Amino acid sequence: MLISTLQFDTSFFWHELFGPSSAFLGGLWRTVYISIIAQLLAVVIGLLVALARRSTLRILRGVAGAYVWVLRGTPLLVQLVIVYDGLAATDIYRFQDVTVLGVTILASVQAAILTLALNESAYMSEIIRAGLAAVDVGQNEAALSVGMTPTQAMRYVVVPQAMRFVIPPLGNDFNAMMKSTSVLSVIGVPELFLITQEISSSTFHTFEIFMDAALYYLALTTIWAFVQTWLEAKIDRSWGIERAQRSWWASIRERFQDPKTLGIGRRA
Repeated sequence: MLISTLQFDTSFFWHELFGPSSAFLGGLWRTVYISIIAQLLAVVIGLLVALARRSTLRILRGVAGAYVWVLRGTPLLVQLVIVYDGLAATDIYRFQDVTVLGVTILASVQAAILTLALNESAYMSEIIRAGLAAVDVGQNEAALSVGMTPTQAMRYVVVPQAMRFVIPPLGNDFNAMMKSTSVLSVIGVPELFLITQEISSSTFHTFEIFMDAALYYLALTTIWAFVQTWLEAKIDRSWGIERAQRSWWASIRERFQDPKTLGIGRRA
């Protein structure tokens, strides 16, 4: 009996792969939109933190440095529990389900987006700071010499040029963060991993359903790798830069390299 339960059910595997349940698709969609919203927020927060770290005010540099130190130095899992349970336990804030335009956003989803955005922003700030530093200082000086204010020079001259250096590591970081959404199950977010666990518990087809989930995660990261490759090429063309010709497979494979080999230090 035990041996029969361990046999791979091919029909179940293919059925769930090409005809997944609505619950499975719902978890997949939730994984996607949580990742996208968290990344957008992380870029905005990361830019502010990066600018603070370049400030002439020592207190701003100190606060921004401490922010990055704490968020990069503690596990995402711990941060999730602190945000979702810790804030409520200390009566600072209690997450509650909210309805926006007829769509209900679960309390756990709100906490997940906030935590991922804060965690990711620490990495984004370092990426953006490196991108800003890569822009020739003469560009900023030239903008100031034609009458631009420091804010205008940063907005219209420095930041647009820095994006060419920021996009590649940003895209790789987003890929890593999208896979990290699997830890959101610990606070009850019904994303892809938690839904997969529930299906596994109810059907006892653990290996088959998790193989399906792995393939869907792989599909998500591969699709993003194509998008990132296209985006980088478009930015390069806008700057008149011709890249060395490489096969599409070489470009995609680079997206799945260890981020530390790319000089990012992701999840170090």
